[in-house]
Amino acid sequence: MPLALLALAVSAFGIGTTEFVMMGLLPNVADDLGTSVPTAGYLVSAYAIGVVVGAPLLTGLGSRVPRKRMLLLLMALFTVGNLASALAPDFGWLIAGRFLAGLPHGAFFGVGAVVAARLVSEGRQARAVATMFLGLTVANIVGVPAATLLGQHLGWRATFLVVAAIGLAAMAALARLVPGIPVEAHQDVRRELRALGNRQVLLGLLTAVFGFAGVFAVYSYLSAMTTKAMGFGESSVTLVLALFGIGMTLGALAAGPLTDRALRPTLYGSLGALAVVLVVFPFVVHVQWAALVMVVLLGGVGFMTTTPLQMLVMNKAKDAPTLASASNHSAFNLANAGGAWLGGVAIASGWGWTSPALVGAVLAVTGLAVAVTAGCLDRGPARKSRVVVAANQARPAPSPACPAFEDGTVAPGGPAATSTPPTTRATGS
Repeated sequence: MPLALLALAVSAFGIGTTEFVMMGLLPNVADDLGTSVPTAGYLVSAYAIGVVVGAPLLTGLGSRVPRKRMLLLLMALFTVGNLASALAPDFGWLIAGRFLAGLPHGAFFGVGAVVAARLVSEGRQARAVATMFLGLTVANIVGVPAATLLGQHLGWRATFLVVAAIGLAAMAALARLVPGIPVEAHQDVRRELRALGNRQVLLGLLTAVFGFAGVFAVYSYLSAMTTKAMGFGESSVTLVLALFGIGMTLGALAAGPLTDRALRPTLYGSLGALAVVLVVFPFVVHVQWAALVMVVLLGGVGFMTTTPLQMLVMNKAKDAPTLASASNHSAFNLANAGGAWLGGVAIASGWGWTSPALVGAVLAVTGLAVAVTAGCLDRGPARKSRVVVAANQARPAPSPACPAFEDGTVAPGGPAATSTPPTTRATGS
C-alpha cells in the first residue's frame, strides 16, 4: 500500500478522535462552563450538524480544486476548528468551534476516498479506502480513551489543543506523501449534483442512514449500559469503549478485501449480522464475559458496513463520485443523531437500558431491506466508476432475475464492456 494512505489514516485518526471524545468530556465541560450535562450534549449535535452541512457545501465549492490541495485546505479548517474549541471563552463560542471542526469531516473523507482509490491498482480500491478508515477506528481504541484521560486530568481544553496538533501533523504528512492528483476536466458542481440524484446513490445513502443508525442506537448509551446493565464499575467504561473500537478495527480490516471481492454480498452480510447481534445483545448483556464479546462483535459488524457503502456510492456516481462520497458521511451522521434519539426514546419510555439494541435491530433490518431493494433494481448494464478503474473488461450480462449480487462494480469478473473509453489513473507528482 502507498505511504500516502498513511497520511490519510493519520488525518482520519485526528478526525475520529475529535468526533467521539466529546462524549467522554461532557461532565468536565459542563462543570467548567457552568451548564448541565444535557445542555453540554448540544456540543455533540453541533459537530454532527457541521458534518451534514459541510459535506455537500465544501465538496461543491472545491469541485475544481486539485485533490491534494483540497485535502490540505480541509485539514487546515479542521485544525482551526479544534484550536477555536480549545480557546473558546464560553459555551456559545465552543458550540461554534465544534460546528467549525465538523464542517470538513464529510468532505475530507469524500475526497480522501477518491484519492485512496486512485493510489492503488484495480481490485484493491476497497482495501485502500478501508486503510484510510483504519485511522478512524484506531481513534476509538487509542485516541478517544487517551484524549478523555488527558481532558480529565489537564482539562478539556488540553484535549482540543492536542487534537489541533494532530491536525498540523496530518497536514505535514499530506503535503509530503500524497501525490498531486488533478481534478478531471469534466468535473463541476452540476455534474456532481446530477450524480447525487442517481437512484442507486440515493438508495445507498438511505441504507447508510437506517443501517448505521442501528449501531448508534446502542453506542450512544454504551457507557450507561456498562454500569447499569452489564454490572461493571465506572472505571471499566474506558475498557468497554476500547473493545468497541477494537471491533471497529477488525471490521474495517475484513471489509476491504471482502468488498473488493463481492460488494453487495458484503453489505448484505454485514447488515444481517448487525441485526442478529443487536437482537441477541439484550439477552446476554447480564453475563459480563458474553457482554464484552457482544460489544466487540457490534463494533465489528457495524463498521463492516461502511466500506461497501462508500464504494457503492462512489461507483454508482460514475464520473462525479466526490459529492456522493462526501454525502455518505452526512448520512452516517444523520444515522448517529437518529439512532441516538430513537434509543433515548426507548429508554425514556421505560423499556430498559438494553432496549436501544432492539430498536437498533429494527433499524438494521430496515437498512438491509433498502439495500436488497437497491440490488433488485440494479438491472442496468454493469459499469465501473471511472474513479476506480483503468480499463474496461468484458463480462457476461447479468441474469434477468433479481441480481442481488450483481452490482456491476467490484464483483468478481469485472464489468460488462461499454462504449466509455479507458481512463488513466493519476500517478504521483
